[in-house]
Amino acid sequence: MPTYDVAIVGGGIVGLATAYRLTEQYPDLSLTVLEKEDRVAAHQTGHNSGVIHSGIFYEPGSLKAENCRVGKRALVDFCEEHDVDYEMCGKVVVATHEGEVPGLNRIQEKGVANQVECTRIGPDALREREPHVQGVAALHVPGAGIVDYAQVARSLADQVTDRGHPIQTDAAVRDLHPARTQVTIESTAGPVAARQVVNCAGLYADRVAAMSGQEDLNVQIVPFRGEYYELVPERRGLCRHLIYPVPDPDFPFLGVHFTRMIDGRVECGPSAVLAFAREGYRLGDVDWDELREIFAYPGFQRLAAKHWRKGLRELLQSMSTQVYLRAARHLIPEVQLEDLVASRAGVRAQALHPDGSLEDDFLIMETDRVVNVLNAASPAATSALNIGSLIVDDHLADRLARTQVAGA
Repeated sequence: MPTYDVAIVGGGIVGLATAYRLTEQYPDLSLTVLEKEDRVAAHQTGHNSGVIHSGIFYEPGSLKAENCRVGKRALVDFCEEHDVDYEMCGKVVVATHEGEVPGLNRIQEKGVANQVECTRIGPDALREREPHVQGVAALHVPGAGIVDYAQVARSLADQVTDRGHPIQTDAAVRDLHPARTQVTIESTAGPVAARQVVNCAGLYADRVAAMSGQEDLNVQIVPFRGEYYELVPERRGLCRHLIYPVPDPDFPFLGVHFTRMIDGRVECGPSAVLAFAREGYRLGDVDWDELREIFAYPGFQRLAAKHWRKGLRELLQSMSTQVYLRAARHLIPEVQLEDLVASRAGVRAQALHPDGSLEDDFLIMETDRVVNVLNAASPAATSALNIGSLIVDDHLADRLARTQVAGA
């Protein structure tokens, strides 16, 4: 059985960024990445909006705010160094009526506290930047951009393997057996042992954490599907850059927005509807065992009791392009039904507490030999390289020193 200093479970962008940072800081350690699919970036990383987030929406002092700000700079530097296409095109956050202005004010306050450059603009300046958007006020945020995160992940994977560390695909983790000096990992590619394990399993992070013996685990992953539409090519001019609404403060999602992608397409979305399977990318994808697990969880029952109206609207939006169109017209009234073509979908792994509250920050917990990354929703892709540094410096450095890994 092969034995490594560190094994990382999950070949998404956070797991790969952690592997990259580890091999950068500890070039002599032995490391492997276990990915259950036949390729890296198969789930959240490869299905997100492709936005390089500025950090304007996050609570000052939170892990999201800090890691987004520093991680964005690291991401841009990585793209420059490794020839990954990106563009810092900027975005506008739009108040479409006076009732949304207080929310816009709160976002601006967060932006200032988070050291994000943002400028208040009026309707005329908004129309100059985005001629088809209707709004009474907006924030212009130049430090937002676009990138293909799957390409970033593949480049990270190339760096890790070029440094001599294997990335094992088709290696779904079935169980962990922590012992005094190492953890044995049972996977579909065969067993491996590691002195330290980092769990970046995304949609299944809570299950891997339970395998690790995380006794104070007080969250469950609930999957929310985000569905996108795409503007037909001749209507892409309706959106020049990135256009965001003022989000509902009582709901943890940013709402339907318009995103110009790095390949020139323009997407509208995402919605936020409960997925009926952890990898439920379509409305008809149902895993009955996973669905029963969701419905039986007290946290979901409390969440549903509080937000059932919003959840029903999101479900109707998922089922009807006409309903989705109304959400799109909130920002761009000119959009017509024939302008929208159904596109891809992603599934967000959202940590939910037993009291029904959604975890709104990155969440990292640990046992003696396993670091569990339990909530790495947006802006985790933007923040990934700094999250990797955080895991290495704050959660692994002392452990590696104690086990006398070479270079520690």
